[in-house]
Amino acid sequence: MENTTVVGRRGGGRSDDGGTASMMFTEDEVRDISGFKIESDHVEVTCGCTSHRYGDAVGRLRVFSCGDLEISCDCTPGCQEDKLTPAAFEKHSGRETAKKWKNNIWVIIDGEKVPLFKTALLKYYNQSSKSINGANRPNNVRAVCHRDEFVRCSRCNKDRRLRLRNLEECRVYHDAHGNVNWKCTDIPYDKLSCDDDEERASRRVYRGCSRSPTCKGCTNCVCFGCEICRYSDCNCQTCVDYTKNAK
Repeated sequence: MENTTVVGRRGGGRSDDGGTASMMFTEDEVRDISGFKIESDHVEVTCGCTSHRYGDAVGRLRVFSCGDLEISCDCTPGCQEDKLTPAAFEKHSGRETAKKWKNNIWVIIDGEKVPLFKTALLKYYNQSSKSINGANRPNNVRAVCHRDEFVRCSRCNKDRRLRLRNLEECRVYHDAHGNVNWKCTDIPYDKLSCDDDEERASRRVYRGCSRSPTCKGCTNCVCFGCEICRYSDCNCQTCVDYTKNAK
């Protein structure tokens, strides 16, 4: 029988099943990972991402049992970047071959840099992704796909792309869409400013639909309400109506 990790404080996590941080990983799964620490609702480890130009950017990876991953960056003294997604941390580090954060972000095990995908630290993230993408749904239930959407900056009047791949990104778009004062710098996972160029029109036709790259809207990529893009804690009419009908 595997021994469970019991070091640290116990406490309620973000997960719906009431799991505690101290029971998230077995001792074998996290043995010899540098900087491993158990907090009340998550575990933390030292992580990093290497740029051939800038060297190693080191941070602290927080792993929650609901699948959320957050990184606080310590790349330079006084760096204020906190609660970054892995993709945002990868970009912040200056990694030349970005968009492969599972390979490029590493933790230290026995003094060696080991990519995240080779560790057990992603097991809750992978389970959450499968659930959202419909991998665990019955065959007769369609997996919901949310295409990319655009929001216009109230300062520079440029259209900015917002991805809707998971719960966090859907909430970012939802809040941005209802904010008349929304601006480029409000995007949490991309470092954009009003000085950055707007996407070319030829690029904007690609919206992330699983059926067709240039889809203009179909039942596969246009969602009219689901648990990923509607929220019981939001008072907008769209969410209120969805919550009432769901009951």
